[in-house]
This record gives sequence, structure tokens and C-alpha cells, in this order.
Amino acid sequence: MSYYGGSFSQGYAQQHSTQRGDRAAVSHVSHQSHGSTMHDAQDKSSLLGSLDFQPIYEMDPSLSDGHRCIYDREVQFELRTQESAEKPHDVGTTEGVKVKVLSMGEDDNALSLRIELSSECDLFFHYTCNINSAGYIALQEEQKLMCHFRDFAPTLMRMLNKCIKEPQSYMAVLILRRDGNAFLEFIQNMEYKFVELLSLPFKESPEHIIRQHITFRYNALKSRLSMMQARLQDVNALVKIKNPSLLLQLQRSASDMSHHHS
Repeated sequence: MSYYGGSFSQGYAQQHSTQRGDRAAVSHVSHQSHGSTMHDAQDKSSLLGSLDFQPIYEMDPSLSDGHRCIYDREVQFELRTQESAEKPHDVGTTEGVKVKVLSMGEDDNALSLRIELSSECDLFFHYTCNINSAGYIALQEEQKLMCHFRDFAPTLMRMLNKCIKEPQSYMAVLILRRDGNAFLEFIQNMEYKFVELLSLPFKESPEHIIRQHITFRYNALKSRLSMMQARLQDVNALVKIKNPSLLLQLQRSASDMSHHHS
């Protein structure tokens, strides 16, 4: 009985030890595989992650005098031309206009605001509106605005966003005059009448300012393209190592698309 018990105990112990060793070996291989997979995932994440264009944007001439960009979106404007202040303006066309709101000073105590208008369709289209606290007082009295200057920037940004989200109820009309002056009017459709909420005076930017912005946009686009081409080469190298046949397939597809568009 003791012999049977001893043999059974020894056999069970040996089998259990072997199983533990097998599990340890499997666990080690699994850990190595998991580590390799994690390393590959990190490589892919670093390759396919978002590109950092911030250093490019910091070269924006809009920021050169200490202003901070607090709003940068494309808004649909109705563009109208007007020969002079006395003549009525022509029927307008709707175009996307890039609006930048820039602030000088602290968030809750801005010293001045600058609103810049530009267009992706016309590189030479650039208008600017500068407002400080003293100038805002005159604007406030003339148009009976309720908000204080510290609240004007958030109010303006909300109005711009409403023009984007609720174009049936809110519209932005930019009236361009031949003398280089312009007026941006925010209008609300009340169904039974149109109500002008705000009108801001703009001036066409001088030629040297327009040249600075065109140069920046050209260099920024060129730098982004260079960064994306470098990222594409890194992705190609990774795919070539992991799956060469997939790379050939991708290259053929890209070539077919290129021939199709040409």
C-alpha cells in the first residue's frame, strides 16, 4: 500500500512538475510574443500617429506681434461688392472664408482683438479688423451692444459658430467696397424680418502683409508635404518588412489611381 502510494505520489509529482514546466515555457513564449507584439504596435503607432505641425503654425505672421490665435475656422460668407457707400451693393455669392480671431493679452483681460479674413480660393484675399477696448466703446454705443469688451471675443465666436451650424437662421455678409474698405454684417433670419446683430469694419491688408501670408502658406504647405512624404517612406519600409506582397499591391493600386486621374 505504501509502495503504491509512494509510486502514485512520485508519478503525480513528476507529472505535475512537467506540466508546470510546460506552462512556464508556454508563458515565457507567450510573454516574448506579447512583448514583440507590443513593440510592433508601438512602432506602428509612432509611424501612423498624427504628425506634429505645431512648429510650422508657430511661424504664422499673424502671431509675430504677440497675438494668440483663439479661433480659426472656415465660415460660409455671402460676398457682396459695392461701388461706394452711397450706392447699393450687388447680389452676393456664397464662399468659404477662413476666419481667425487673435487676442493680445490674458484670456479674461484682452487688450485688443484682431480678426483676419482669408480665402483658400484667392491667395490675395486678406482683410483685417483691429479692435481695442477704446474702439469697442464707440462700437458698443453706435450699435447698442450689450456685452462688455472682455466678453466680445466669446460672443463673436459664438456668432461665427451659429453661422456654421444654423445657416438658415444666421448668416454672415461681407460687403466689399472698391476703396479697400469692407463691412462684415451678422444677420439673423427671424422668419418675418432680417435683423442685423453686428457690423464690423474691415480694411484690405497692405501688399507687404499679403505677401507675408502668401509666403507663409506656401512654405507651410511645402513643409507639411515634406513631412507626409517622409512618413509615407517610413510606412513603406515597415510594410516591406512585415508584408512585402501587400506593399506591391498598394504600389500597383496607387499607380492605377494615378493613371486613372491623368
